[in-house]
Amino acid sequence: MPYFKPFNVIIVGFDGVLGSALTGALDLFSFTGVSWQRFLDEEVEPRFNVQIASLDGVDIRCSNRLIMQAHCDIRQVTDCDLLLIPTIGDSIDKVLSQNAALLEHIKRLANTKADIASNCSGAFFLAKAGLLDGKVATTHWGYASKFKTDFPLVDLQENQFVTQSSNIFCAAGGSAFYDLGLLLIERYCGREISTQVAKTQIIDSKRGNQNSYTNVTLHKPHADQLVQQVQEFIEENFKQAIQVSQLADMVNITPRTLNRRFQAAVTMRPIEYIQAVRIEQAKRLLELGDVTIKSLAEQVGYDDISSFTRLFKRATELTPKEYQEKFSRLAI
Repeated sequence: MPYFKPFNVIIVGFDGVLGSALTGALDLFSFTGVSWQRFLDEEVEPRFNVQIASLDGVDIRCSNRLIMQAHCDIRQVTDCDLLLIPTIGDSIDKVLSQNAALLEHIKRLANTKADIASNCSGAFFLAKAGLLDGKVATTHWGYASKFKTDFPLVDLQENQFVTQSSNIFCAAGGSAFYDLGLLLIERYCGREISTQVAKTQIIDSKRGNQNSYTNVTLHKPHADQLVQQVQEFIEENFKQAIQVSQLADMVNITPRTLNRRFQAAVTMRPIEYIQAVRIEQAKRLLELGDVTIKSLAEQVGYDDISSFTRLFKRATELTPKEYQEKFSRLAI
């Protein structure tokens, strides 16, 4: 018997979905806690309960004419931990028009504690539902022009593999979903499990620019929009010198008030959050490959190498070199 309750993942199924995106997401999360354990002859411990949900629970006709059976009716889904919107494989406008009734349920679940994630053109569903207005998002480069025309209020970053804005995640398309999938698995299950999945699925996780999602493991859902604004500024500018007084001035409050609200929302002070974001990015750079400590410190906003090394060891209990030797994804 497992020692924990699996996280609930709902994958939205609709006519015109890209079949490989639908089944790929189903497999990636369903076999987390399963494949690695089978290889090592250990007890299987599924980490996710994954279901495909369609309107009225009807069968789904994929763009490749594969017929997939839904597990449940999305109208009956009241909550989940993660809601996934896979790639649109047919005409985007046609699919959005024919599945307009899905939008209210995507919005409804976005207003719960759930994380929301889209792959490739699945971001059009999120944008159509109004969930991406004023937020950073990404989609496949081939759809970028149409996306910008259709949804000018969205801050589209088509050069990014993965983006995060609060509890909403987007992957650029194709294999970028696996980068997002690994990060979401790490978010829920930790780095060790994510690494196991990368190894068993033989996923190359070294692609792309990861700056935009340094905060995936730091993110704690909360409702303080002012703090969210400061968090986003820190995450976008962590390489620069940032003063708490500067952050406070930016949102027109005193440093003392900002400290208090940060503590209440994310259980750390702004200066601690700045350090945590920088350390997270340093960890990812070390995992991606060979980098000198001097270069690493500079890339995450530190001029003093010894100060950076002390902070890194305090956060991870390892020196940067020890961390790289233990976790570098070059070994995957």
